Amino acid sequence: MSQSRRLAAILAADVAGYSRLMGADEEGTLERLKALRHELVDPKIAEHKGRIPGSSPGTKTTGDGLLVEFASVVDAVRCAVAVQQATSERSTGVAADNCWSQACAWRPARQPDPEPGIE
Repeated sequence: MSQSRRLAAILAADVAGYSRLMGADEEGTLERLKALRHELVDPKIAEHKGRIPGSSPGTKTTGDGLLVEFASVVDAVRCAVAVQQATSERSTGVAADNCWSQACAWRPARQPDPEPGIE
């Protein structure tokens, strides 16, 4: 049996404030999360040649968490930056008390000491 190995960059991302959002409005949060994935996150992943391992279009993920595989660290970083910039732009002009403003953007997952979410 032949084994093959390959290098990959993994982007781990989640939604900031997700638990708070679910506590405040579960149905609305899930709908907004689905829309965000469909309209913004998934197209950015495809644009930067990423893939969600073991998935196909319309993939299921767990809650707000997302692991994305890239062949290139550069593509992973560019995708993370593009998603962060686009979610920030979407939040511009949104009222500060709206649960999808500021802190509710997709972000690279954080470790106890702030490091990029790409390994």
